[in-house]
Amino acid sequence: MATMTINGNSVRGQSTYDVINPATGNVQAQAPDCSAEQLNEALEAAEAAGKSWRTNEDERRKAMLRLADAVAAAREDLKTALIAETGKPTSLAATEPDICVAWLQVFAGMEFPRRVLQDDSNALIEVAHRPIGVVGAITPWNFPLGLAMWKIAPALLAGNTVVVKPSPFTPMATLLLGEIMGEVLPPGVVNVVSGGDDLGRALVAHRLPRKITFTGSVSGGKSVAATAGADLKRLTLELGGNDAAIVLPDADLASVVPKILDTAFFNTGQACALPKRVYVPDSLYVEAVEAFGAGAAGIAVGDPTDANTQMGPLSTRPQFERVKGLAEDAVARGARVVTGGSAISGPGYYFQPTILADITEGVAVVDEEQFGPVLPILRYSRIDDAVERANRTMYGLCGSVWGADEDTARDIAGHLECGTTFVNTHAALLPTVPFGGAKWSGVGVENGVDGLVAFTEPQVVHTARD
Repeated sequence: MATMTINGNSVRGQSTYDVINPATGNVQAQAPDCSAEQLNEALEAAEAAGKSWRTNEDERRKAMLRLADAVAAAREDLKTALIAETGKPTSLAATEPDICVAWLQVFAGMEFPRRVLQDDSNALIEVAHRPIGVVGAITPWNFPLGLAMWKIAPALLAGNTVVVKPSPFTPMATLLLGEIMGEVLPPGVVNVVSGGDDLGRALVAHRLPRKITFTGSVSGGKSVAATAGADLKRLTLELGGNDAAIVLPDADLASVVPKILDTAFFNTGQACALPKRVYVPDSLYVEAVEAFGAGAAGIAVGDPTDANTQMGPLSTRPQFERVKGLAEDAVARGARVVTGGSAISGPGYYFQPTILADITEGVAVVDEEQFGPVLPILRYSRIDDAVERANRTMYGLCGSVWGADEDTARDIAGHLECGTTFVNTHAALLPTVPFGGAKWSGVGVENGVDGLVAFTEPQVVHTARD
């Protein structure tokens, strides 16, 4: 029986709910449903633990390294849990515990910036950083462990304590991670509770968290912001993206197409920072569409436990239905299916890797974040037009430019309205590099020193020497 971790203890829910295996569509586990009283206990435990946790930075760093070792030792169990609840292929599921280890190790060695604004005979004025307090972390279903650790690791180093609430679709691996953290960290430093959207709303509205960090949909982020704003809680929102990849006329399609394709269909297309629409010049369009179609047709879709599988099912039934509906709508509006285009018959939430051509803006699969294995290829005549169309959206997470002339590609990338621009790559995300979105794609950043500072309150220390 899966349990929550509250104040270092394994705690059962007063009730449970079903967790579905997306590869079969069947119930694969029961998760505890956290009550209001249990959420309050978790938050109070975090507040109490923070009094000592925040006082010794060296001990925090050592504890984070011990936790990295413990996560590494549990890698196989965490991987197995992820496969069952997300449908990730084995090789991809194995990377999430590795991400947890890397983020813990990198942040355990990261130094806080300390700026000296004045140091003379009149005064010493410095800007330091102190912990915020209790952090409420709400995580999504597409990368349950990796994105949880994006929040946990910097929060811990900064001296905060944390209450984590995973997506109700994929709570099991995070609950297991909570057990591991409960064994390594002092009681109450990280608590993990599980439940539905009402639990998330209660966490955001509760008086004790002073910061909320949320990864999820734009609509979810707006709701979190509205509730958190009433209490002036600090906020980091990493929301959706509709990333454009612009292929330049001098691009080598033999090199570029496989790279874009591998990234676009990574995790069955279920990640915010992936290419979700590709702009190709008239001169390369026919050849590029053919190459993308051939590449997508060659992706091995199947049982996530099979070592030969490259792409598993979509992780949830609502997402499966959404992707199916977007593809059907695009075809009804005149898009040409180059390859794929429909669900795969049989159990589970499987959808064919799909390439759509002869499509443009004004169709939902282009204008919205599809979050699945459907990639529209759009034609352009002038590069200025491609950039303008790429920017004609309320999303602004990432974008990429692909071409042989690096200087030209970099110049064009600088005109994309997004938090991260890539040249001849996409979705290369590192613990040392800040990551965030423009417009509706987010507020604030995660990762890097900027992401660490986001878990602190700046404090000016002014020492008079008059």
